[in-house]
Amino acid sequence: MFTANQMQNEINKYVAELPVLRHPEELYKPIEYILSLGGKRIRPLLMLMAYNLYKDDVQTVLAPAAGIEIFHNYTLLHDDLMDKADMRRGKKTVHKLWDDNTAILSGDAMFVLAYQYMAKSVKHQSKMWDIFNSTALEICEGQQFDINFEKRNDVAEEEYLEMIRLKTAVLLAASMKMGAIQADASEKDAELLYDFGINIGLAFQLKDDYLDIYGDPAIFGKNIGGDILANKKTYLLIKAFQLANEKQKQELNQWIYQPTTNPEAKISAVISIYNQLDVKTVCENSILGYYNVAMDIFERVSVDDDRKQEMKNLINDLMYREK
Repeated sequence: MFTANQMQNEINKYVAELPVLRHPEELYKPIEYILSLGGKRIRPLLMLMAYNLYKDDVQTVLAPAAGIEIFHNYTLLHDDLMDKADMRRGKKTVHKLWDDNTAILSGDAMFVLAYQYMAKSVKHQSKMWDIFNSTALEICEGQQFDINFEKRNDVAEEEYLEMIRLKTAVLLAASMKMGAIQADASEKDAELLYDFGINIGLAFQLKDDYLDIYGDPAIFGKNIGGDILANKKTYLLIKAFQLANEKQKQELNQWIYQPTTNPEAKISAVISIYNQLDVKTVCENSILGYYNVAMDIFERVSVDDDRKQEMKNLINDLMYREK
């Protein structure tokens, strides 16, 4: 068994040594840049940890784990462009440091690179490709729902949860399922780990929504209130509309759906309403609910408890993270 830190060091080293740079440099430099920003590398780490529940030769899945990390960063690169985000992990986004066209084309190249590294999977290629391809398509669906929601004022809580399941949770779940499959885990365990990942992913995205409002920008790596400025229908905004009285709804509508030339005032006003309605606590309770469901599912995975402990420690850290 390895610790999460040991496996994270393995994937960090592997990604850092990827032979990314080719010609033309203008295409590959942005790829090298975004991969160099690091981040938590949660998705490849979960693949390695799922594999390590059953087997100890985790080096055999470093290539597909890197493929998952490249694919995830490709989605972030395009996501930042669509959101017009200025910062990613405390640094300038690719489209800000270069330009929009470069961000699109470099992202496309990353998608191809992700496929190349996924193709290095040692076992069960057909199953791996089925999971990866369906997951990639679901992420696109989730992103489109997210874009659609920006123009709607009637997004229901159930719609939002389905959107974040597609946009965020399925990749976490797929990473664990693919790790288990590479380790020759039973079909039942692979499915349990997928369901575990879905619930962790929902909790993870709700925590991201939470941190966008209540996080420390120096730690979080993004400017606070970015979702508000982008008129994103986050869990906090949806719950605020559910809980608000008529006066508060009118004020929310005024700030969210009418143009403003004062971003700071918009962020401050919306957060003030959130605080009045205590949506902070509502969100915290929902995060805890998905976490508890996930851990109940994980208990049913047919692996000795001592081999599960490192995964439990990692997930606990994710739920209480500040960035």
